[in-house]
Amino acid sequence: MPVSTTLLVGTTKGLFLLRSTPDRDGWTTQGPLCNLWPINHAAGDASRGRIWAGGGGAWTGAGVWASADGGETWTLTKLANGEMDAWARNAPDEAAIFGLAPGPDAPFDGEIDAIWSLCHAHGRLYAGSKPANLYQSDDDGQTWTRFVGLAEFPDRDAWQPGAAGLTLHTIVPHPDDPERLWIGISAAGVFATEDGGQTWDRRVRRDNSAASVPSDHPAAGSDTEIGSCIHNMQLVRAGDGFRLYQQNHHGVYRSLDGARSWQTITAGLPSTFGFPIAVNPHDPDMVWTFPLNGDSAGRYPVEGVAAVWRSTDGGMSWSAQQAGLPAENCFFTVLRQAMATDTHPQPGVYFGTNSGSVFASTDEGRNWSEIARHLPTILCVETLTHAA
Repeated sequence: MPVSTTLLVGTTKGLFLLRSTPDRDGWTTQGPLCNLWPINHAAGDASRGRIWAGGGGAWTGAGVWASADGGETWTLTKLANGEMDAWARNAPDEAAIFGLAPGPDAPFDGEIDAIWSLCHAHGRLYAGSKPANLYQSDDDGQTWTRFVGLAEFPDRDAWQPGAAGLTLHTIVPHPDDPERLWIGISAAGVFATEDGGQTWDRRVRRDNSAASVPSDHPAAGSDTEIGSCIHNMQLVRAGDGFRLYQQNHHGVYRSLDGARSWQTITAGLPSTFGFPIAVNPHDPDMVWTFPLNGDSAGRYPVEGVAAVWRSTDGGMSWSAQQAGLPAENCFFTVLRQAMATDTHPQPGVYFGTNSGSVFASTDEGRNWSEIARHLPTILCVETLTHAA
């Protein structure tokens, strides 16, 4: 049966939907949606035509937008109000000029500033926030509860923020067991629960195969830990089990034991720094990442040459895939949630840039085409696959 792909592209000026033809050789763009809110992340349920987009900031507050008709109409659920609500309450006549009115009290006012990650799994919707907390909804995002076990984690006061703040930016569900979940927090590390979120373990242990690379960075880790500044994490089935891969501030790693230990697979890449990582959903050995030149060196492609680096052996070796990408004077950044795959038999790979372009490959990364340009800064790219 022919299938098509929808890309959920979150930007600093709303959500955009890019829809493909069944053979993925043509794309249309819809947006901006969600009232021009900054959209940090998006998720969907293609079987029901539902899409969620999370974001906000100090001005708007934190919230999740929801569509039950594939993106045609949207409703907003506020998790926390922002400066706009306070201003509209204190200066209603002035606010009315701009069509603004204060919203009702939100359930987590004063607790969070924005939603940074979304995940839909096992009939539940999860949201990660800044500052780092995790929330769950059992009614498609209308009402939310906080994971108290994470909010009261014993050494939480010692967690340090990354450059964008203390953000819970990655949520990875177990494919079969709804009680198991992994999250990534910058810059506190990987955390896992096996009891539905009642208790959590911090999982940043380095395996014994390689020592750490010396670094003065406060989140660089040690000979026993990989470092706490997780950038992105993905899970894929592998035979009867599964693997986790992560792009860290200080390298690329994989885990074969549910994140209880991590092996470095950075050798062969042109740098240790980057944000996103993606995995072929049908082949656990095929991994893509987008290295950047360094934390304080500009955060752009190494030597100004855009390249997606691919491994076909689980990260033991890497090769640059550059055909169709800018070959010189390229200074864009690909952010942590801005790379994804679809679920076609030969999956498409997609990434978005902070210069507003979306690139796509339908041959495992060997060749790339620019399918959208001149969008606002792209914060996330996620995919939905539909029967045509």
